[in-house]
Amino acid sequence: MSSVSSLSVESLSVSLGERSYPIHIGAGVLASREHLLPYLAGRQVMIVTNEVIAPHYLAALKQTLAGADLEIREVVLPDGEATKTLASVERIWDALLAAGFNRRCTLIALGGGVIGDMAGYAAASYQRGVAFIQIPTTLLAQVDSSVGGKTGVNHPRGKNMIGAFWQPRAVIVDTDTLRTLPARELSAGLAEVIKYGLIWDLPFLEWLEENLAALRVLDEAAIRHAIRRSCEIKAEVVAEDETEQGVRALLNLGHTFGHAIEAHQGYGNWLHGEAVGAGMMMAARLSAARGWLSEADVERVAAILIAADLPVTAPANMQAGDFLSRMRLDKKNLDSRLRLILLEALGRAAIRDDTEAELLHRLLERFPRG
Repeated sequence: MSSVSSLSVESLSVSLGERSYPIHIGAGVLASREHLLPYLAGRQVMIVTNEVIAPHYLAALKQTLAGADLEIREVVLPDGEATKTLASVERIWDALLAAGFNRRCTLIALGGGVIGDMAGYAAASYQRGVAFIQIPTTLLAQVDSSVGGKTGVNHPRGKNMIGAFWQPRAVIVDTDTLRTLPARELSAGLAEVIKYGLIWDLPFLEWLEENLAALRVLDEAAIRHAIRRSCEIKAEVVAEDETEQGVRALLNLGHTFGHAIEAHQGYGNWLHGEAVGAGMMMAARLSAARGWLSEADVERVAAILIAADLPVTAPANMQAGDFLSRMRLDKKNLDSRLRLILLEALGRAAIRDDTEAELLHRLLERFPRG
């Protein structure tokens, strides 16, 4: 275990008044008691993880918590997006009730976005709300899903349709956990990192274009910068619009298309980041069709996605009607109007509900299939 004194930890804050919380980022921070123990609500701790992550990091987390006079329990769930259901959340509730945990308990989500979303939803609903801490172990969770308080589960008709906004007490990002992440999962996480550059920060996008190779081999300095800048952007957006009434929807660039892909293909067959990558490519093409992006801009989007080993084509078995039927269920839609996040320029996104149906249908029909 790394000693606390040897750690180099960067911290930033998600500013939400009395519900503000820190994000601690560093190699080996999972072993740091000072970055974890202050955020526990009481003595009772339930660690929620899965069967893939548990062999790598469960013992290390329990060692960090050891000696603090805590009652520590655990629930180990199956892995995969297909398990992100109410049935899995019920297993967390069952474990909490069986242990007799009260309103001062703390849930710790140890895993990727699926674990974080389910543990957060269990925390939001158990005894009408208890504390939880995010310890994300995938790049996608570290830069996106662990920050901002979105929790929930999937429904066969749509992704993340059942859930709640429930903020964590802290987010602990240990970059060392990425060393056990499969290359495909790393690429999926890079989709969300690229998204931040496309919607918010052109200089960050340019930095990503230059440093993608370093990110893919987990260069420590590059990874830390990418995670920190991504979290800074998300924290800024969430602080302005916690419950997605406005600007926070920009974080969903590519997601309306991507969620349609995930639901149609069966959750887990396409990773979330892979579907978002293809979705961002579709959004870029539609933005160009509306006259906002040049062909050179679109090619830049394609090039950085390809460099991250992300798909830039749609599934071969999805027709335009398959996309549209799924997209109509998207949570961003208002009054039956399809709301899409499009790019007015690289580094600047907008929420639009005025896309002509014919233009969208033509894009979906003509978009390349893989």
